[in-house]
Amino acid sequence: MLLTALTAAPARSDTSHWPDVSVLTGIDGTAVAEAQGAAVAARRAEAAGIRFGVCPKEEGLPAPVRCGTVTVPLDYARPNGSKIKLTVSRVEATGKGSGKGSGKVARQGALVYNPGGPGASGMHFPLAAHLPEWQRLAGAYDLVGYAPRGVGRSAPLSCRDPQQLVKKGPSQQPTHPSESYKRERVARAQAYARGCDRRGGSGLRHYHSLNNARDLDVLRAALGEEKLTFMGASYGTYIGAVYATLFPSHVRRMVFDSVVNPDPEGIWYRNNLRQSAAFERRWADFRAWTARHHAVYGLGRTEQEVLRSYERARARLAAEPAGGKVGPGQLQAAMLQAGYYDDYWPQRALALSRYLKGDAKPLVQQAAPSAEGITEQENGNAVYTAVECNDAPWPTDWRTWDRDNTRLARTAPFETWDNVWMNLPCAYWKATRQRPLDVRTGPGALPPTLLLAGERDAATPYEGALELRRRLSGSVLVTERNAGTHGVAGGRNACVNAHLEAYLLEGRVPERGASCAPRPEPRPAAPGSPSAGERAARALR
Repeated sequence: MLLTALTAAPARSDTSHWPDVSVLTGIDGTAVAEAQGAAVAARRAEAAGIRFGVCPKEEGLPAPVRCGTVTVPLDYARPNGSKIKLTVSRVEATGKGSGKGSGKVARQGALVYNPGGPGASGMHFPLAAHLPEWQRLAGAYDLVGYAPRGVGRSAPLSCRDPQQLVKKGPSQQPTHPSESYKRERVARAQAYARGCDRRGGSGLRHYHSLNNARDLDVLRAALGEEKLTFMGASYGTYIGAVYATLFPSHVRRMVFDSVVNPDPEGIWYRNNLRQSAAFERRWADFRAWTARHHAVYGLGRTEQEVLRSYERARARLAAEPAGGKVGPGQLQAAMLQAGYYDDYWPQRALALSRYLKGDAKPLVQQAAPSAEGITEQENGNAVYTAVECNDAPWPTDWRTWDRDNTRLARTAPFETWDNVWMNLPCAYWKATRQRPLDVRTGPGALPPTLLLAGERDAATPYEGALELRRRLSGSVLVTERNAGTHGVAGGRNACVNAHLEAYLLEGRVPERGASCAPRPEPRPAAPGSPSAGERAARALR
């Protein structure tokens, strides 16, 4: 394979574009071939560029957003072998500033965004150009989104018929499952893993974070950018961290928003345990806010009283699903969204309040599964599973999962077992596993990079930002104090946005990091349209 990669390479033998293979554990011929294959693919993409045109209808992207594709190898050790196409979207820089005294601004290139997942598409990111918080950045940068391998129309993965998600009906999702329920879920996880293996075939093993980072470098080259300006949110920060380790000389500026803990020992089993514990804290934050607004919702004056209201709803839904569609599992999933984004708090509290007072309509509207978007949901689940299972070894003995999570659920029952069922197919995964990259860079290897994190973020607990700051020399952390919304860039915190703009527009970072006061709490709401903050968040997801 090494010979194929070398003979396919252009005549010039400049190795400055190769990934840094010295950072890969267990360096062997395959690792070298993958490094050389990534260089070959980037050079080909640079020569080909991207033909941007009208976006296909299925993308739902209006003008001035334009769409195209970039070709990458399925297997970077075989750059002349099978190829896949990744979809890309772009809005060109407006060249306009915003605010008092602002005028035209110079274009600084492309800003590439990944919203995380794994399994999320960034194709809608260019629509952020219309949001007030993004006007200055949209003046200086082409806003570029893309669908990573496996996602959307980018060589999509699937593990089962999407219609199975519609047909399964209301779910119980007990917080303290019985032994019989556990056996049922183990069987379902085994069946799901078999479905992924059957539908994904031999190519399934190539859907992982190392290849996601290599794909990002090919995209950089296809856009005609000598160096990458990138912003990743959530799992997108892990792609960015892997990229910075593999391609440090290709980095111009990088923003890590809501940072995944990159410690190889946590990828991904232990990180999920930490996440479940953090969601319990965030669930308490929501209940405390609801209790402060007891006069509006009537759910209780304390966190514990609100929790008892929630448990009453769960019991009632277990006996009789709301609208025949919403059981305890759907209720928990809806409330989990409130753990991610506090803009959901008013409507979730309202739905719970109305349901307990005899009106199930708001709850059904917010929590019931819908056939619309079900294919996208199944695809996202498949990519999430493939990437996380392929990225690292997982415990293969159910007793390990049962022991660790039974212990954790005693203090963190809200999300613990739901997280188990989401990830349990990795215990029965057949594809070859990667060894997690030891993400780190030495002094001077990178330009300054910017980390953004909320102290009470549950999806990516704050400790992850501290860990990445230690590992990326020269990185600077901006903290949103006592806040837990997942994804803080370009949102409702002017302090955070000022640091983001100073970095992306001028390359300035606070020398020793910075601390920002939390964004305003959401206000209680009557039924109505989503808040402005919620609409802004949707543009970046």
